[in-house]
Amino acid sequence: MKKEREEDIEQNLTGSEETTQPTEPTKSRWFTRKSRNIQTSTADKKETPEGLWNKCPECNYICTTNELKENLFVCLKCNHHHRIGSEEYFDIIFDNKEYTVLYDEIISKDFLGFTDLKPYQKRLDDIHSKTNLKDSMRVAVGKANGEGLVIACMDFEFIGGSLGSVMGEKFSRAVDYCIKHKLPYLVISKSGGARMMESAFSLMQLAKTSGKLSQLSDAKLPYISMLTDPTFGGISASFGMLGDLNIAEPGALIGFAGPRVIKETIKKDLPEGFQRSEFLLEHGFLDFIVDRKNLKDKLAQLVHLFRS
Repeated sequence: MKKEREEDIEQNLTGSEETTQPTEPTKSRWFTRKSRNIQTSTADKKETPEGLWNKCPECNYICTTNELKENLFVCLKCNHHHRIGSEEYFDIIFDNKEYTVLYDEIISKDFLGFTDLKPYQKRLDDIHSKTNLKDSMRVAVGKANGEGLVIACMDFEFIGGSLGSVMGEKFSRAVDYCIKHKLPYLVISKSGGARMMESAFSLMQLAKTSGKLSQLSDAKLPYISMLTDPTFGGISASFGMLGDLNIAEPGALIGFAGPRVIKETIKKDLPEGFQRSEFLLEHGFLDFIVDRKNLKDKLAQLVHLFRS
């Protein structure tokens, strides 16, 4: 009897090739497969599209990408600020998402014929084909709550937001634009440091960008440096920490060398929260920390105060 029952269950789950009428009345079953095997062709099968859901790396909270975007890419549960690119920052800060991109025609080239795991030019070509980015920094001009503002924002997606000759040139031209039009300058940093594939050309940008900021200072125009997660290496060693105001997002990792490298070098455990924006604020490296949801209003207020 037990064997017959097992066969009966298996038949209903897998389906039978022939439909037969039962000789005895049976109880209604909650599930009966009418045919054996799934008949849907591979071409007609549908898969769940990628990018519909997002998991917070800090608290593992899962929400839809649309919900996260509506909350300005800030976790609804723990307020973790997800990494975003220049386009998202421009949309958040500029009124009605209206702005003009400057100097987008400048693109990186391999002047040295550098090769590591693969040729530098091949690496650039791959990124250009996969994204609409020309380099690791984009410059735009627009208004935030009616206040004119020039923003230079880095894209970590482009070789880790690394500082190369193109970034240095865009940075410098943006300063010239600010001086010409009497506008304040905001730089949003998100970088792993200098771009090793450009060797000395990359290192020269540290002095070049710092020198241009002195011209901005002479013109009595404000420079606001905003540090986001992560900001390291040559960026923090040059213009990243030279702002009239140095501000940061909550929980941003900011420093020169990474905490793992420092720990292995000094052979000691690091303080809790080491190199996070809250730690830097406590030790006087930052003026204040601003939540992304308050960023636009805060920047507009600062620009108004500087202008007054």
